[in-house]
Amino acid sequence: MSQLPPLSWLQAFEAAARTLSFTAAGRELGVTQAAISQRIRLLEDRLGHKLFVRHPRSLSLTPAGQAWLPSINDAFTRLGEGTAEVFGSAADHSVTLRTTPVIQQNWLAPRLPRLQRAHPLIAIRLVSAIWPDDFGPEGADIEIRYGHGDWSGMEALSLGAEWLVPVCAPSLAAQLNSPRDLAGHTLLHALGFGVGWPAWLEGAGVSGLEAECRALSCDNQVMTLALASQGAGIALAHRRLLAERDDLAIPFGYGLASDERFWLVRPSRRNIGEDAEQLWRWLSAERDVSD
Repeated sequence: MSQLPPLSWLQAFEAAARTLSFTAAGRELGVTQAAISQRIRLLEDRLGHKLFVRHPRSLSLTPAGQAWLPSINDAFTRLGEGTAEVFGSAADHSVTLRTTPVIQQNWLAPRLPRLQRAHPLIAIRLVSAIWPDDFGPEGADIEIRYGHGDWSGMEALSLGAEWLVPVCAPSLAAQLNSPRDLAGHTLLHALGFGVGWPAWLEGAGVSGLEAECRALSCDNQVMTLALASQGAGIALAHRRLLAERDDLAIPFGYGLASDERFWLVRPSRRNIGEDAEQLWRWLSAERDVSD
């Protein structure tokens, strides 16, 4: 098993051998022509044999490539049959949607029942991403990302402008009349965001107040919001995540505008299925287009 090349290299070979085109193989797999070329080169280096003859405007298989292709086709066929046998036919038709747990919990969960009523035959597979490196063009049909929307090779639709606001349990909010009242309380920090408490406090006119506060840092926003709802401190939250929550209150009116926002994202080169296209259109209609 240790001698088996990575699956992505084998997929690149199978698609390129079938289409005799690195460009067509990349379009099919949702990656660039250069990525296919690199995977084939790495595969050839691993095997110690050339698999393709590169002509000026076309490709052809070498004798070694021709001899190996039936084994690859048989392996993918058996893998597909085994997957269908164990997991059912829905595995072939599900749409993979990848995003952060905080978006799943606060933005997607309230909407999914409506989606299921509108499109009961779409099978959705939710995949969690914690850090930016968890995202990528492979393995997901659609993603919801946070950032500036400038990802190469991706089609991105903004969910709307974003503001960061402080949130806490309603009982604690009743004690906070102005940002200065945060002194002595615990500020909950979510790591990985470009804008945090120092920027919010500066915008609210109380720069440096964090020195008078206790701090508790978490590696995800789900936990900071959970702690805030339990009265353990005050968190910064994206306004979009609060519409469906009644366990969090906003003690002050000031919100810090962010140049980052949430985006609906999909690979621009991938040929997507009908279910994925329907899900994309439905999620697009849920955007806050008024911002």
